[in-house]
Amino acid sequence: MIDTTEKLGAHEVAAWLRRHPTFLKQFPDLAISLVVPRDEGPAASLASYQLEVLRDKNRELARRLQELFGNAQENERLAVRTHQLALGLMRQDSAAGTLRAMAASLAEDFQGDLVRIITFAPVAGLEDSDWWQSIPAGDSRLEPFKDAISESEPICGRLHPDKHAVLYALRADEVQSTALLPIPGIGLVAVGSRDPNRFFPGMGTLFLRMMGEALAVALQRYPG
Repeated sequence: MIDTTEKLGAHEVAAWLRRHPTFLKQFPDLAISLVVPRDEGPAASLASYQLEVLRDKNRELARRLQELFGNAQENERLAVRTHQLALGLMRQDSAAGTLRAMAASLAEDFQGDLVRIITFAPVAGLEDSDWWQSIPAGDSRLEPFKDAISESEPICGRLHPDKHAVLYALRADEVQSTALLPIPGIGLVAVGSRDPNRFFPGMGTLFLRMMGEALAVALQRYPG
């Protein structure tokens, strides 16, 4: 004989329902009569509550899909610009022209507010360029970039003031975020922005690496 005097608590009922998720299919009238409290507004029937939950999930999925679509479009634009940059670098006939093309593309196509390029070796023809400077690899001015140069890893975000001072000099206060690209054996490329959220730690650096590799290969045509 079943003992009908035993009382079940709410937790036991909930645990039993979790083990029998199809229970309400056998008693559809119970599903309709159950009410679910809301954080705001009146209680709702279980059916309407489930419908509302599904609608919320659909809205979230739609938002995520839109976000993914936007990211895909932005990645496509970056891929096209990076390809055009590589072609532009290959069309140059000198190291100075190659670096000018790099700086112009970063400023125009990639919307950099302040572009700066440092090369370890001097480059003839750039003496009057305010976006370029030559600093030997062992120079003490490059000490703030020691780790970045040795690791050859792009850095994005707000750089330390000592790095800003070397890169941007008197205009350092204008820059709120930077994408810094060390190019092994060649130097540093920096793209500064007045927008503090333009470059941030953790952002993808794939296209930065591709641009750096394209510049390195293009400059290999002009040894010394």
